[in-house]
Amino acid sequence: MRQPLFGLLNIRPFLKSTLRFAAISLALTVTAAAAQAQTLPALPTVSQPIAKVGSAKPIMGWVRFCEQNPAECAVDPSEPATINLTPNDWQTLIRVNRQVNAAIKAKTDQDHWGVEDRWDFAEDGYGDCEDYQLVKRKLLVGAGFSRRALRMAVVIDEEGAGHAVMMVRTDRGDFVLDNKRNAILPWHRTGYAYVKREGDEGSTWASLGGTFSSPTATAGR
Repeated sequence: MRQPLFGLLNIRPFLKSTLRFAAISLALTVTAAAAQAQTLPALPTVSQPIAKVGSAKPIMGWVRFCEQNPAECAVDPSEPATINLTPNDWQTLIRVNRQVNAAIKAKTDQDHWGVEDRWDFAEDGYGDCEDYQLVKRKLLVGAGFSRRALRMAVVIDEEGAGHAVMMVRTDRGDFVLDNKRNAILPWHRTGYAYVKREGDEGSTWASLGGTFSSPTATAGR
């Protein structure tokens, strides 16, 4: 009878130590979770989404890209057309936008490939506006975002030239990922004239009513 009692007496310090360690681990986990919650960026103010005004033809660079990468252009109607934006989602969008902008070196398609407009994934580290956005979308889809809510868009920029951005359609409005800035802005605060974007029903693009002549290419950096 003495041996079990001796064993029991010896195990009590071990149990106390184990319980103390578990309590400390739990406290650290809770503290880390609270710290992470405090560092999440605040969600953007709700704004009105951009209005569609009809259908439009896609940029030819996009058409050629889709011929080579059909999965990147397919529209799955079972996916949501907008994202219910959470602080974690917003943090991911900001991080991906910054990382890709920093990782790719700007180079026009004419300098890079000797053609006016080529849409690609900047696999050699160089690309122009649409290439940045295609890489961002690929990463975001891999992170669980709905591809149908991440729409490539063509705009007229501050220099009057064709430019490609990615429009993220959310329950808080439409936001723009751009290689010209790290800040993610609502569409109406970028200063751009919006011409058209990918449709969310099929291969036909949606006209966004831009008042400038529709560009045939997105050749700028």
